[in-house]
Amino acid sequence: MKRALLALLCAFTLSAPAAADTRWTLVKTYPHDAQAFTEGLFYLDGDLYESTGLEGQSEVRKVALKTGKVLQSRIIESPYFGEGIVNWKDRLVSLTWRHRRGFVWNLKDFTPVSDFRYEGEGWGLTQDGRSLIMSDGTAQLRFLDPDSLAEQRRITVTWNGRAVDRLNELEYVRGEIWANIWYDTRIARIDPATGAVIDWIDVAPLRKAAGVTDSEAVANGIAYDADKDRVFITGKNWPKLFEIKINRSN
Repeated sequence: MKRALLALLCAFTLSAPAAADTRWTLVKTYPHDAQAFTEGLFYLDGDLYESTGLEGQSEVRKVALKTGKVLQSRIIESPYFGEGIVNWKDRLVSLTWRHRRGFVWNLKDFTPVSDFRYEGEGWGLTQDGRSLIMSDGTAQLRFLDPDSLAEQRRITVTWNGRAVDRLNELEYVRGEIWANIWYDTRIARIDPATGAVIDWIDVAPLRKAAGVTDSEAVANGIAYDADKDRVFITGKNWPKLFEIKINRSN
């Protein structure tokens, strides 16, 4: 069934650039836990924060960038399937897939603070300094109040007037929302005001360089270091994490 779904999803394509992508350059490669089914990723103060999925294997983690070593972790108990994460002030906010429940943790030691509810599924999570931004597997992005976690508004993501669904892991980069697309190697660069896709970044060469062949090992993990203008890319069960430089002239 899953293979049939993959074939169906791969058959659905958008009219995005198909030529070799010159929009980015590989800068450096770091180790990454190949057992991490990555669902959320962000960079903060020199380290990566990561959430992993699968029931019984879900965690929130603090990870050393250079070594890939897990510095701190907290198990998300079954039956929850961990999804996107983001920081807000001194807290870490995380989503779960189908249980309509999110968790708030202390950022310093991952002790539980509270939980919250939302409709539909939870996929990706990021923030723009004012709101938390959430994906749910559709073409819509939700903006949440970062303190109450109540929904404020939504936008629909489109490319040439066509809705772009399967929005997955999110990152806020230089005024844009970047989104992995489930079962696609392209990252959508989204205008947060209109939902229009500004451009695409194809990371297919990174998936190849990671050496993964399992169809479930999709690209899913974007982290941004704003101070040094660095972008980090990984995927589910990838043994590598990649630092790339965006060629701003493209």
